[in-house]
Amino acid sequence: MHRGRFSLKVFLSLQALALAVFSVAWAGLSPRAADRLQEAVSGRPAMPGVRPARNEPLEIEPLYNEESVVSDGELAAVLRLVRPKFDKEHIKPNFVEHALRAWGADARFADPAVMSGADMRDFLLDKSRYVGHYGREVRPLLVDRPRGVAIRWGDDDTASIHHDHLLASLTEAGVPLDQRVYPPSGRRMTMNDVLQEALRDFRLDERETEWSVLGFGLWLAPETTHWTTSDGRTVSFDLLARRLMRGWKEYGVCSGTHRVYSLMALWRLNERFNRRVLSEDVARETWAWLEEVRDAIRDSQFDDGRWPPNWPEGRRAKENPENAPEYQQVIATGHHLEWLAIAPVELHPPREQIERAADWVISTTTSKTEEEIVGYYTFYSHVGNALALWRGTRPAEFWTKWTSEHPETEAALPPPAADEPADGGNDALLPPPPKP
Repeated sequence: MHRGRFSLKVFLSLQALALAVFSVAWAGLSPRAADRLQEAVSGRPAMPGVRPARNEPLEIEPLYNEESVVSDGELAAVLRLVRPKFDKEHIKPNFVEHALRAWGADARFADPAVMSGADMRDFLLDKSRYVGHYGREVRPLLVDRPRGVAIRWGDDDTASIHHDHLLASLTEAGVPLDQRVYPPSGRRMTMNDVLQEALRDFRLDERETEWSVLGFGLWLAPETTHWTTSDGRTVSFDLLARRLMRGWKEYGVCSGTHRVYSLMALWRLNERFNRRVLSEDVARETWAWLEEVRDAIRDSQFDDGRWPPNWPEGRRAKENPENAPEYQQVIATGHHLEWLAIAPVELHPPREQIERAADWVISTTTSKTEEEIVGYYTFYSHVGNALALWRGTRPAEFWTKWTSEHPETEAALPPPAADEPADGGNDALLPPPPKP
């Protein structure tokens, strides 16, 4: 009896060891060797990589420069609070990704306590920097795959919270495809290997596709509009757009607002490249869907300017407001201002509503301390980025110019809290931030 148990235990141990050895060997294969092995096992030819259209990602440029939405002084006050000045506890991939996509890979700061763009990029792409922070007991953020580099993601503070969020953040930050990447294996890899793995790994029925769509669009459009994933399915930007439009508008992270931003970006790319990214039918559907969003936020905005998380309900959201905490209203308001800054004026609610939304989110943000902001950093980073876009600039560009003219800003204290809380409540004790 004991011998049988022992034999089973030994057998299982040997199986586990064999699997571990195979995994290490598989991860160490060259891309071509991995292709040959995959072809031999599956009987099907390996899917070729997708040729990106460029080494530098595209940018979706802002369309406005409106002091009536945010003044220079207001923008500087907000950006000072959303600099990536993280203490050790808050240097998490999700926080760094949000800071990097807002500030960019070239951002520099006079304050040594603030992470530069290069620091943030390297924290995400160099396993030694990541291990130096978390230690070897935490699983790596970068995952070796035979033909590329994947990203560990999921509901874990040491991982990227959303699928392809790291890819989209690096892309919006302007990190080029030839940027070196240092995975655990030590192989010589680049940002292109991260992109190629994401393209192969994509599944149309994933719960979250917002960041995949954005990243793919900024790298591939307009030359590549169709490609094949590792499971043999052909994906196109038409399919991706329709996937984002599927279901109730509040579905998705941050009250559905990331879907709106990605669709707006796709529509802008389609127009930029003479309607070569989306088919005529899908472009028309996308515009109609965005018009519905415009009408919903026009009807759901509260009188003080904030938007509620249930904004897709339109007038009902205003007439029967949810008892939503302030951070959820910051999410909805900041994210809507962000996509509106890259949207044609035909998709805007009346301008006075945009100005009221900006007034509310500026007042709410500047009434906080740096310590309060950092716990909710992911949401407030969108506020800083949105307001910069409304001035036709980017946070790092504006901050560099502002601090050169106002050198005292880096050392100045943040704006004092108002005597009265901003409309909608300014909780003295903020609840723990959720996963954004």
